[in-house]
Amino acid sequence: MRILNLYAGLGGNRKNWPSHHQVTAVEYGREIAEIYKSQNPHDNVKIEDAHQYLLDHHAEFDFIWSSPPCQSHSRMIRSGQNRKPRYPDLRLYEEILFLHHNFKGLWVVENVVPYYAPLVQPTAKIGRHLFWANFEITAEDVKRPDDFINLDNTKGAEKLKAWLGIQYEGNIYYDGNHCPAQVLRNAVHPDLGLQILNCAVAR
Repeated sequence: MRILNLYAGLGGNRKNWPSHHQVTAVEYGREIAEIYKSQNPHDNVKIEDAHQYLLDHHAEFDFIWSSPPCQSHSRMIRSGQNRKPRYPDLRLYEEILFLHHNFKGLWVVENVVPYYAPLVQPTAKIGRHLFWANFEITAEDVKRPDDFINLDNTKGAEKLKAWLGIQYEGNIYYDGNHCPAQVLRNAVHPDLGLQILNCAVAR
């Protein structure tokens, strides 16, 4: 199956997918993309804008997974005295609507449970994730490490690396964030990623 993995990050969702699938991964952050490539050397990794890549290349694939940035939707931006106000990034919903009306294959969009009522009803809620898809999703959440949200230092990052089964030297920082664990917290656990793919394949 030809798979497009958008906003691929470190590749948590993809880690346990069978090797016979042809995967193209799109990730904007060069350092993050390099880690992804080291974990998945046979994937075609593009360092590009995933939102535009979807628009330009969607017809080339059988299955699309998209995990747009979640920070502007997360409940975390509503906590803390020093948080700056920001608009929710509505490209999340642009992609859901685009795929629903324009893509002929199977697709799923993943994001966090937001601080507001979702503007489009999700297909499934699994743990801290919402999924929108054009197939039925039946999957079980994967237990997270204790104090998952508060793992915000190098020691926490190492704990999350072990949980995800993704190893690399040093720290990677996401989009100006100074927390070395953020890029790891953004990942979908490999076991959940495989369950979602299996739901699509079984459709």
